[in-house]
Amino acid sequence: MAHANARLTEFGRLLLVQRITELGWPPAQAAESLGVSRATAYKWLGRYHAEGAAGLADRSSRPRRCPHALTASQVRRVLAARRRRQGPHRLAWQLGMARSTVYGVLRRHGMSRLAHLDRPSGAVVRYQREHPGELVHLDVKKLGRIPDGGGHRIHGRADGARGRGIGYDYIHSAVDDRSRVAFSQILPDEKATTAARFLVEAAGFFAEHGVIIQRVLTDNAKAYAESVLVAATAARLGITLKRTRPYRPQTNGKVERFNRTLVEEWAYARVYLSEADRAAAYPGWLHHYNHHRGHTSLRGLPPISRVGATNLCGQYS
Repeated sequence: MAHANARLTEFGRLLLVQRITELGWPPAQAAESLGVSRATAYKWLGRYHAEGAAGLADRSSRPRRCPHALTASQVRRVLAARRRRQGPHRLAWQLGMARSTVYGVLRRHGMSRLAHLDRPSGAVVRYQREHPGELVHLDVKKLGRIPDGGGHRIHGRADGARGRGIGYDYIHSAVDDRSRVAFSQILPDEKATTAARFLVEAAGFFAEHGVIIQRVLTDNAKAYAESVLVAATAARLGITLKRTRPYRPQTNGKVERFNRTLVEEWAYARVYLSEADRAAAYPGWLHHYNHHRGHTSLRGLPPISRVGATNLCGQYS
């Protein structure tokens, strides 16, 4: 298989053998003209004589046989030992294998992190509610606004004053624990009145698609955790408010992961010339996230596949 610094492509190999076989060039001269060794020239010439033009194609670098590969029973031993919650170092000593070999098996089977295993059983853990609406994760992502004409991603950071004082946008997001369907809005602040209004609109959005929010999980931000207005709004909607433990953002991990995804795939995915330019791209990206982007926890299906309705258009701002 050709590598990144290969001198000859398939066309170059054909040119090499044509210069030798059709133009009568000496192999050493043909090799020098293309910057390769005589041995390389003879190698491709031999393959051409044996197989024709097909012999000049790239070949897999995978070995035909691997006598030192682990057997199926050895792999099962590694996985069974891993369920006793021991790391590669101890497993390598116990099983008489190299640490790199043990780690390779664990990585290929999705068991390379102990945190992903349940302590008593050793099974892979995926916390997930049974039905959409049982639990919705809420969070706010703060993003600095982009000045007109573009920010430091275009102009660099040398101009330290550029973009200063234009403030922030706050991305309020609600992600359903079961389906991963997200309702999200770009709002000007994270005050209690804004948070309460967002909660009402999120409940309406999910209700329109057959999902009734029963519980909402938020971190300990004041807008959601300490606001009397938000608590009263949730009570009026029949929603139970839950809070994460302090300094444990992973408890609210589904919306935290959504925040990371929107940063990587929307907020900083390309260069924007203004904040309005970036905001205009958000509804399309959010529709793509809900309808078309495959989710690993859903076996490659988009989040909308787990709710009954399919029309999620026009609900983002």
